[in-house]
Amino acid sequence: MQWHTLHHSPSLPPLYLRAALKRKITGTTLPDSGLRCPVNVNPRDVAAYREVCGFIDSPMLPATYPHILAFGLQLQLLTAKAFPFPLLGLVHLSNRIRILRPLGAVGEVQVGVYAQNLQPHAKGATFDLITTMEDSLGALWEGESRMLCRGVKLAGEQVDQSLPTIDSLNELARWQAPADIGRRYARVSGDYNPIHLSALTARLFGFPQAIAHGLWSKARTLAALDGHLPSANIEIEVDFRKPVRLPSEVILACSPAGSSGEWRLEGAGDIEHMVGRWRPL
Repeated sequence: MQWHTLHHSPSLPPLYLRAALKRKITGTTLPDSGLRCPVNVNPRDVAAYREVCGFIDSPMLPATYPHILAFGLQLQLLTAKAFPFPLLGLVHLSNRIRILRPLGAVGEVQVGVYAQNLQPHAKGATFDLITTMEDSLGALWEGESRMLCRGVKLAGEQVDQSLPTIDSLNELARWQAPADIGRRYARVSGDYNPIHLSALTARLFGFPQAIAHGLWSKARTLAALDGHLPSANIEIEVDFRKPVRLPSEVILACSPAGSSGEWRLEGAGDIEHMVGRWRPL
């Protein structure tokens, strides 16, 4: 892996313009280099994120917050000329995070992003967007987002990597996903994808209503699972199934608290929005 080190996190507006202008698939090879930069954790930004995602106040950084710290780097990587796929239209299929050490007293960290594991898929091709976070003592957190690019032609057969659905789970919580949550999450995350912002902008991309960010749904679920999971030395994995249309009510069912377990996020009519599991590293 060859790293390109930046002095600070990239500015987002030029990257959104670059994303809007790149509409074609330009190849089938992922770049063999990554991006990294130092980032300072701003307590006010973390507090705003906690409020939007439902996390209680805590000295521990929310488990999903490193995605926010790395978002600018992710955008720069995915909109670079060397990256073969257009950012618009990518589908987030699954997400896995590993909390290697407790996320307390996190100040200045270094985040890194790169892409790997290009694989054929029935609808195109998938790749893994890898995110890392470390401090002066070493690795703190790792993330892996599996992304689908439709229309890519790759040789080989698709390997099913999806999580199983677990039926024997008990309801733990339910909450409303309000109509404005896409806009509120965009303000704390930087992710202004039009499909999340309003019904009007979502319809431009073929969605009848705005849909919630997948990572908001995961964060909101982990906030509801507070005290249910260990805070470190843990892997947390989700598959995104049907999107959460806004507004709507969702129901969280999960297994008992412990070192490992599963959960399911459902909507009206038993729509399965997300399945997940946690297990020790």
